[in-house]
Amino acid sequence: MALNPSQHGIGMTSQRTRERLIMRLREEGITDEVVLAAMLEIPRHIFVDEAIASRAYEDTALPIGYGQTISQPYIVARMTEILRAGAPLGKVLEIGTGCGYQTAVLAKVSQEVYSVERISPLLMKARGHLRELRARNVKLKHADGNFGIPELAPFDGILVACGATHVPQELLQQMAVGGRMVIPVGSGDQTLTLIERTNDAYIQTRLEAVKFVPLLGGTS
Repeated sequence: MALNPSQHGIGMTSQRTRERLIMRLREEGITDEVVLAAMLEIPRHIFVDEAIASRAYEDTALPIGYGQTISQPYIVARMTEILRAGAPLGKVLEIGTGCGYQTAVLAKVSQEVYSVERISPLLMKARGHLRELRARNVKLKHADGNFGIPELAPFDGILVACGATHVPQELLQQMAVGGRMVIPVGSGDQTLTLIERTNDAYIQTRLEAVKFVPLLGGTS
């Protein structure tokens, strides 16, 4: 992927800057080299406003407007690593496109990505970012993420990038047998949760404490 060194005029496309982030992710326990390679390649600074682009490679969440954030790189890597489970991903559903950064990472490690965002201006921004990166295996939809995209189900992986008070039944129904869902769950304290679908059950594994903006209904 060709990158423009003058993007935002701050030299943030420096390979060294991104390599330092990848080193930090390794130190924090991320071991999936496919995920790390994807995050090394993707220029996170293009997904945030120019005023805070100098902070793009800090391991922290940053505001992207409309009360939303771009997730902390560790969380992006961790959720993607859990979803992959060391194997190639086929068709993936993302709930909460936001600025499109997590979407771009998923696009690097999946055959197809379908992403749903309820806030129209954010979706338009994400579409521009993903077009700039030539992410041709991504389709975006303006809709209420609680309902997923039933007409395209089943999905091999579902990644929910916002905190849910409970796991939406509609999303469970859209999982393929053998599929995996990664979702933050909790009405107060949130826990990153893995759900695996077998032939006759859904197996839930609680993983670690996280903090996400809430999964809301409707569109705007």
